[in-house]
Amino acid sequence: MDLSPGDHATDADLAVLADLLAGPLLPAARGLLGCRLHAGGVTVRITEVEAYAGTAADPASHAHRGRTPRNAVMFGPAGHAYVYFTYGMHWCMNVVTGVEGEASAVLLRAGEVVDGLATARDRRPAIRRDVDLARGPARLCATLGIDRSAYGGYLLGDGPVRLRPPARPVPPEAVVAGPRVGVTGAHDLPWRFWLDGDPTVSAYRRHVPRTRR
Repeated sequence: MDLSPGDHATDADLAVLADLLAGPLLPAARGLLGCRLHAGGVTVRITEVEAYAGTAADPASHAHRGRTPRNAVMFGPAGHAYVYFTYGMHWCMNVVTGVEGEASAVLLRAGEVVDGLATARDRRPAIRRDVDLARGPARLCATLGIDRSAYGGYLLGDGPVRLRPPARPVPPEAVVAGPRVGVTGAHDLPWRFWLDGDPTVSAYRRHVPRTRR
């Protein structure tokens, strides 16, 4: 197992993080900011996330219409990875939250590479600035080497993809909330959270429906 210097969280630290993820969706999403995600010899500090419920109130969620083979892991238990393929070319990763049987998950939108920078650069040679290596959910997965094989993995254990608590607490005043990026429903729910002023946070784009000519 490729441990980075910041990967040695105590059992108590992991228990606190597990309890947070098993609780309400929005506090869990906020609490993921500053956490470290390790995979493929690279560590990313999470700087931006988006929350998704699995209810009728959130039509943007993959679980909006119920359980399917694709979204089954979203229905719990918390702390597992929901990885999906989008646009026929990109992988994106969510952290499952909430109580088992009630779907919810948090999309990891962006992060800062804090360990394994040379490996990250080798994986993303077209990226010129280090702040852009994991700026966006697809880039984050590409930088970490995350693909379908991570689906369903438990992130608080010793598997190939590991989530660990922040190296230091994130003060509440450092967190900003706003609308989610590019969703086709529930546009204005302020369920995207990011670290204020962090250069790795992705740009906001509201979904614009295509019009037929």
